[in-house]
Amino acid sequence: MCFERKLLVTTAAIALLVVSTAASGPPRHDKPTAKLLVTGLASGSGSTVGPDGALYVTEGATGSVLRVNPHNGHRSTFATGLPKTVPAVGIGGAMDVAFIGRTAYVVVTLVGEQFGTTDDVGIYRINGPSDVELIADIGAFASANPPVGFPFFVRTGVQYAMEPSGGGFLVTDGHHNRVLRVTLDGEISEFMTFGNIVPTGLELFGPFVLMAQAGPVPHLPEDGKIVAFGPGSSHAITLGSGAPLLVDVEFGRGLRLYGLSQGTFTIGLPDGSPADPHTGALVELKSGGQLEVVVDELNQPTSLEFIGDTAYVVTLGGEIWKIEDVSR
Repeated sequence: MCFERKLLVTTAAIALLVVSTAASGPPRHDKPTAKLLVTGLASGSGSTVGPDGALYVTEGATGSVLRVNPHNGHRSTFATGLPKTVPAVGIGGAMDVAFIGRTAYVVVTLVGEQFGTTDDVGIYRINGPSDVELIADIGAFASANPPVGFPFFVRTGVQYAMEPSGGGFLVTDGHHNRVLRVTLDGEISEFMTFGNIVPTGLELFGPFVLMAQAGPVPHLPEDGKIVAFGPGSSHAITLGSGAPLLVDVEFGRGLRLYGLSQGTFTIGLPDGSPADPHTGALVELKSGGQLEVVVDELNQPTSLEFIGDTAYVVTLGGEIWKIEDVSR
């Protein structure tokens, strides 16, 4: 059996294991309720759970990372000085945050010459509360290595999410339709390349990658998928589908897998526009491959985290919602 065939079989086995842990049976009738934990942020985008157990959220409008107490919602500024969202664009700047050990890193996107700024697209290391340092120039890599096979208009790509992996990071580019491998010394390479499927959020299962994909405009429900692939794979295996404009994927308690749907998309809006207000949902992968709604009417959610059996959802408008007893 050739290496690629072995890898595909192994990835399929991992996918089967993940799907086998998915909840089965009839839909639950005692659906949990989303409760507002934080409001009034200047914006909201990516998030992570830090080594201290707190939530860390990027606030692109101010070029900051905020630390949020997951119990009472108290927030403080963890870091400033990152590139800010370009107002005419509406998203970008500090986009997502992740930790390696106790050091935080932020991926920055949709800035630079094409958008009238001198900022760099890439990964920044947080050295101190107001000390940030570019360690990987993803914008330069993307410009020098453009995608092929579909149209694009942002030369530096649109990086959406980052996930620590192998001492570095995996980074999705939802515009250039690929996942990049980025090392801490700034080396960048393509980890996985796709057609026009719009990769967004990431989760890891050992060496295997689980990824949310929003699907191309108009982000139809059948194009919103959670897929799995391994290092060196040339194919991704679909685990579940059926939620429009999926933007994140995370494991909850007991390896139950959840996705975050931003919601329905109005046909005719420009590429990159958010979903319609209050049409987003937290969804759960079921054993038949369906994505079942757990909580709906979320307002343009952007990222998802779990602490135990509690989900935390960040929204584009600068709110954080807390959803308890999700896996009950």
